[in-house]
Amino acid sequence: MESPAVTFTLAYVVFSVCFVFPPDEVRSAGLTVQSMLAAWLGSEDAAFVQYHLRRTTGTLLAHSLLPLGYYLGMCFAAPEKHLCFFYLASKGWKTFFFFAVLFPAVTSALAYYWSRKGWNNHPLARTLAVYALPQSGWRAVASSINTEFRRIDKFATGAPGARVIVTDTWVIKVTTYRLHVAQQQDIHLTVTDSRQHELTPDSNMPVQFLTIRVASINPYVKAFDIRLNSTEYGELREKLRAPISNAANVVIHQSLSDLFLETFTSLVEINQTYSVPSTQELEPCIGCMQTIANIKLIKNCQEPSEGECQQCYCRPMWCLTCMGKWFASRQDQQHPETWLSSQVPCPTCRAKFCILDVCIIR
Repeated sequence: MESPAVTFTLAYVVFSVCFVFPPDEVRSAGLTVQSMLAAWLGSEDAAFVQYHLRRTTGTLLAHSLLPLGYYLGMCFAAPEKHLCFFYLASKGWKTFFFFAVLFPAVTSALAYYWSRKGWNNHPLARTLAVYALPQSGWRAVASSINTEFRRIDKFATGAPGARVIVTDTWVIKVTTYRLHVAQQQDIHLTVTDSRQHELTPDSNMPVQFLTIRVASINPYVKAFDIRLNSTEYGELREKLRAPISNAANVVIHQSLSDLFLETFTSLVEINQTYSVPSTQELEPCIGCMQTIANIKLIKNCQEPSEGECQQCYCRPMWCLTCMGKWFASRQDQQHPETWLSSQVPCPTCRAKFCILDVCIIR
């Protein structure tokens, strides 16, 4: 492909990715399916289920048009390929055009089928029908969900393409093409995985994300996974009726201090170690009285006469965990991005030290 075709292809790939997985900048500019179809979709707050019936259908239709849009764009970006005249195009481009037309045709037929009989054929409507009483239909269940969604005490988290919503009765996961719904009284929840991210776009502190499997005892309701920040785990448990089992034995850090303590420990472990004299006997940590003192503060970050840190002459009296908790307790809770680079006073003699000055006793 010549330069204009290559440029258009790269630009269209970027456009397609941003259209399917829109970042915050694209959302704020209103270049999303929800914004473009806002008049047809209606209000999510007023009719949550009906909004997502239309949204999932409209999103599928809009995304299926992307290959056809690429073909039409290439008609102008690469006129030498004669793509505007189908019979003159190469066999490869004819095949591409066939599938580019087939995708929206199939999705249009599927959308029409879903919308018939007042959306009775939509996968979401069929899922809700499973929970309907014998004398009612899926619309009664949808009305219940709509009412609970409007309440301010619901639990809601996650990015727009992977939202998790928990109401008094329902656990809901909103994705690009689907809406997963399960009734709280019928589900088993299990923590299946944990991922630690050292840096996130919103913070310089490490973040732990948990994956929780939501499995219904109803065989007609498919299991699904929800993902959330570990700091929101406590709030989620308060909203759930069912207990959450931890099959993977994941250590869940429910606070910023827990996450910092893990990072503090990992950084101290790569610091210079301290060898205690053979004549000196180590005593239990005066913070917890459970563990033998195993750290010593020695100024290693700079030369003795430089910087804000000072030499500490205290004997070893603290364990690594208690020193980490002390370090975290002396930080500005509104600015966690400064914690790792800050100095705090020794809990005994008040000499200032930083993380580089904490040495494990070997």
